[in-house]
Amino acid sequence: MYQEKIINPPSGYLTFALFLGLLGVSVVCFVTERFIWGGCLLAFDFFLVLPGLIINNPNESKVLTLFGKYVGTVKSDGFFWVNPLTAKRKVSLRANNLNGQQLKVNDKQGNPIEIAAVVVWKVNETAKAIFSVENYIQYVSIQSEAAVRHLANIFPYDHAEGEEESITLKDGAEKVSALLENELNERLSRAGIEVLEARISHLAYAPEIASAMLQRQQATAVIAARKLIVEGAVGMVEMALEKLSQKGIVELDEERKAAMVSNLLVVLCGDKHVQPVVNTGTLYN
Repeated sequence: MYQEKIINPPSGYLTFALFLGLLGVSVVCFVTERFIWGGCLLAFDFFLVLPGLIINNPNESKVLTLFGKYVGTVKSDGFFWVNPLTAKRKVSLRANNLNGQQLKVNDKQGNPIEIAAVVVWKVNETAKAIFSVENYIQYVSIQSEAAVRHLANIFPYDHAEGEEESITLKDGAEKVSALLENELNERLSRAGIEVLEARISHLAYAPEIASAMLQRQQATAVIAARKLIVEGAVGMVEMALEKLSQKGIVELDEERKAAMVSNLLVVLCGDKHVQPVVNTGTLYN
């Protein structure tokens, strides 16, 4: 495993001044018909001095190798001169966005879902990125897809019946993103890549079960709403009976209480407006 070695080469301005000086001397040699000296100086200038000049832009690096051996990495921005015989490979240190494609996978419960993620990454160690993997950009893409598939397989899309404590892909966005980021950092550390952020960008049931799952969600919502309505209605009935008893407005036996409870629950829990019925007799007639 290659470890990054940062080098600080000499300034290129002095070398460029030397290049111009040698170029002037070689011109003088040609003018004075000293062709051998002029040719030697010109060859030295263009083959050994000029090729060593490099420009390094901000958030950019140059990885240097000499006859197949790693020499070091230039990360400082500016104008420099390095060994002209070294091979120079540019590696960007800027942050990159990977907008992953939608993947069709099964969640923990076996339901087919569609999932995609956005990953923000950058090269942290240039030597590993260049020498440890074949193509670090492709490596990031493939490993990100594998991590998203693994994440979808270990968590359910939504809570199962009676489960509320477990992490789900739908409701546990922050925790799921943190786990995805940690797994990607672990996978991509071999290539010297640092993941700055990873988040789920698309999450949905697969088309073949989307309709059935929508009906299930609607049924769950209706049941939850009905449960809340019934709990509220029972409380209101209990309060009404208690107030009637405290103020002595009317004395109700058990049968009349049961009839009143039934009528109030119908009124409070019904979906439609209730049509009142006027009873001019008694409960028993």
